[in-house]
Amino acid sequence: MDPRSEVLLRQPEYFGGDLLLAGLPADDLLGHLPAAHGWSWHAGEQAALTARFAGRSHFGVTPPEGAFERALLFLPKSRELADYLLDSLAARLAGRELFLVGEKRGGIERASKRLADYGTPRKLDSARHCQLWQVTVERAPDTPDLHGLAQRYELSLADGPLSVVSLPGVFSHGRLDRGTALLLEHLDGLPSGPLLDFGCGAGVLGAVLKRHYPDNPVTLLDVDAFAVASSSLTLSANGLDAEVIAGDGIDAAPSGLAAILSNPPFHQGVHTDYQATEHLLRQAVRHLAPGGELRLVANSFLKYPPLIEQHLGPCRTLAEGDGFRIYRAARR
Repeated sequence: MDPRSEVLLRQPEYFGGDLLLAGLPADDLLGHLPAAHGWSWHAGEQAALTARFAGRSHFGVTPPEGAFERALLFLPKSRELADYLLDSLAARLAGRELFLVGEKRGGIERASKRLADYGTPRKLDSARHCQLWQVTVERAPDTPDLHGLAQRYELSLADGPLSVVSLPGVFSHGRLDRGTALLLEHLDGLPSGPLLDFGCGAGVLGAVLKRHYPDNPVTLLDVDAFAVASSSLTLSANGLDAEVIAGDGIDAAPSGLAAILSNPPFHQGVHTDYQATEHLLRQAVRHLAPGGELRLVANSFLKYPPLIEQHLGPCRTLAEGDGFRIYRAARR
C-alpha cells in the first residue's frame, strides 16, 4: 500500500460516500473505499486500476463529468500541475471538502498553503513521512482553462520555425531541454517506414520527425495524459498529422517500426526510476523491423550501451555534449 494511502486510511471518518481520488496510486485504496472513484492521468496506473476496479477510474486531463461530494488530490511533482488540479477540483466543490495528501519530500507543506485560497486549511495527520490536509471550499475558483495555461514557444529550425505547446506537468514545461536539443541535431539518415517518438512529452521530437520525414508514418507515445494532449496541440499548431497514443511504456507501441527515437524519462514523481527506459532497451527489438534503428539521448553518466548491445546490437555514440550522449543501434 502506498504510504499516502495508508495515511488516508488512518482517518476513515473523512472518506466515506462519493469521494473522488485524483492522481491516486494503483494500490488497494479503492478496495478500502467502496463508494469512491478515481481520476488518473497516468496510463499505467489507469490500466492497473481498470483491471482491478473496472469502471471506477476516469482517465484524462479534466475531472470526470459526474458530481462528487468531496475530493482528495495526491500531490503531483509539478507545482504548475498541482495548481491546475487544485483549482479544477475546488471549482466543483463550493461549500464542500477538498483534501490534499503528499510526501514531505514532495513539497506537501508548500502546497498546503495553496489551500488558503479556498478557505481555512487544517492539517489532519502527519505520518509515513506524509501529511494530510483538509479545507472546506468557501471561495470556489472559476473552472480553469487548461489550454489557457499552456506555455507556447517557438524553435528556429533549418526548415523553418516550429511552434511548441506545453501543458502544466509536462516534462521541460515551456522550454526545450538540452537533451532533446542535441538529439534534434542527429535525425538524418533514418530508414524509411514508421517512426516512433517514445516518451513524447510536448511532441517536439515527433513534430520534427513528421516534418523532416513527411512520407513516414509517425507515432507519438507517452504514459501521461497531459503529455499526450500537449503533443496533439503541438502537431495541430504546425499543421502536422501523426498518431498520438497514451500507453504504459514500449509495450503499447506498434511493431514493425523503422526507428524508435527517444529522450527517455528517468524520473517518476519525487523518486528516481529507470525502469521505463531499461524496459525500452530490452524490448525495442520486438517493435523494430529488421534493420530498424533505436536512436536516443541520455545523460552521459547512465550506463545504457551494455544493455543496448545485450538486447539489440552494437551501440554507437553519434554525439556527445552538454552532459548528454546520442546512442544509435540497429536490429540485427
